[in-house]
Amino acid sequence: MYGRLTSGLVLARELAEKALANKPLLFDMVLCPPATLTWAISEALMGSHVMLGAQDCHTATHGAYTGDLSAAQFSDLGCRYVIVGHSERRKAHGESDELVAAKVTAAQLAGLTAIVCIGETAEQLAAGNAPEIIEKQLRASLPSKCKMSNLVVAYEPVWAIGSGQQPSPDDIVEVNKVIRKTLGEAGETVQVIYGGSVTPVNAGGILDEIEIDGVLVGSASISADGFWAIAEKCK
Repeated sequence: MYGRLTSGLVLARELAEKALANKPLLFDMVLCPPATLTWAISEALMGSHVMLGAQDCHTATHGAYTGDLSAAQFSDLGCRYVIVGHSERRKAHGESDELVAAKVTAAQLAGLTAIVCIGETAEQLAAGNAPEIIEKQLRASLPSKCKMSNLVVAYEPVWAIGSGQQPSPDDIVEVNKVIRKTLGEAGETVQVIYGGSVTPVNAGGILDEIEIDGVLVGSASISADGFWAIAEKCK
């Protein structure tokens, strides 16, 4: 919930300009702004190859759900991605794995790629059962008829979000292997990315690992220079 109209447009336009100046892009860049800025930022990104995403969506395509927004509505605004199951949604709004799975279904029915967030808490990490937690959470957060071609899995350990702490690249790789194994045959093709206190300083070490397909950037994304500095670490 950062950014008003002016600041959001400035950020989007700066990133669009950087993308246009560095064509062809060697990476995918997706901006997921607050819902209020979606339409304006969609226009600002036009022609830049920077894609648009949403931060959440409802499980229904339409209906009497005051205050909610559907994946289809975001698709109308030019979105191609939507984040679902972010740890802040799970914690603050009590979103269950089953609800996240329903959102994945809604997103994919609308033609969007769902970025599904999963991750262990500090307590689960300390207990030493993070791999089991990750596997169980991922299985429960995906619908039975999930379209693997419209899926990105983001490993975001809850204890790393906004804390300045993060697992080592080797630790992230081990979790990503668990994720790919859980996905079965699709594990080799689904993008598995990392999120949690990603900065221009540590992004290079993460993205150097061939097992890590990208990053889900939090607070560093509200600076065009900071966000672009992270993107430039992609190879």
